[in-house]
Amino acid sequence: MPIPLDTGYVNYSAEGANNDSKFIPQLWSGKLVTKFYDRTIFGSIASTDYEGEISGYGDKVFIRTTADIVIKDYRIGQTLDYETPESPNIELNIDQAKYFAYKCDDIHRHQADINLLDNWAGDASEQMKIAIDKDILAYVPTEVHAHNSGNSAGRISGNVEMGAMDGSGASAVQLTKDNIVEKIIDMGLLLDEQSVPESGRWLVLPAWACALIKKSELKDASLTGDRVSIARNGRVGMIDRFHLYMSNNVSSGADGSVTVFDLIAGHKAGLTFASQMTNMESLKNPNSFGQLVRGLNVYGRKVLNGKYLVHMVARK
Repeated sequence: MPIPLDTGYVNYSAEGANNDSKFIPQLWSGKLVTKFYDRTIFGSIASTDYEGEISGYGDKVFIRTTADIVIKDYRIGQTLDYETPESPNIELNIDQAKYFAYKCDDIHRHQADINLLDNWAGDASEQMKIAIDKDILAYVPTEVHAHNSGNSAGRISGNVEMGAMDGSGASAVQLTKDNIVEKIIDMGLLLDEQSVPESGRWLVLPAWACALIKKSELKDASLTGDRVSIARNGRVGMIDRFHLYMSNNVSSGADGSVTVFDLIAGHKAGLTFASQMTNMESLKNPNSFGQLVRGLNVYGRKVLNGKYLVHMVARK
């Protein structure tokens, strides 16, 4: 608050009763409150090999696949049967787009003791990543192979419980500190039965599930194989060949009165992602004195092989 005034003196400060005279401005701290952005993990769970091949919304990237060659029995003297291998292209459609737009008055921009436009642009970039992250984590469960989800999962075993929606939450897997490591191993089993490579596997968990791991019998399992993992962006550690990532962007919803979460695991070969910030513009506001800033990000996400992914419907 301002220094008290003697009788007869005019208050020239910003907080005085005489609001017409403000020759002494309030001093604003140059240190902004740090925003702890939700961690984004899409760059760790999806391949980005085709990112340089897009230029705008509506593009299509054609991804070549490897043909499956049939192995046949041989008899001496037989005529060989030659097949014509087929390797159809997979289309990655750049059919998603998100934008931001904001304005800054010239008076505010010149009087502020920080660069508002740069600061807001930085925030917009982080919020863009979070929005895309949420979209990808909600999309993946819809494309998982039937053998890798549901309460009779398993290409060979056929009896692994991965949970399901039934309108009441009763069919979801209830995770506890006593069973969470076991369920992670089950997810690994499903990938094993699909002959998915062991290296490059990942698992995304919400914070409450990561806390259960730390309370389980394997209290330090989240540190196994990676001494500095906690310091990395969202990475919790490694269990049963899975690199674990904590994310607050995991898809969730109501199943009756119960909140259920879509937990996903897989291999980077199962998912691809391509993104391009196609427009980033700063222009004069035609209706006022100031700047308009806007940005457009187009992207596409595609499950290349649902056999390389696992989906668990879980609840607390």
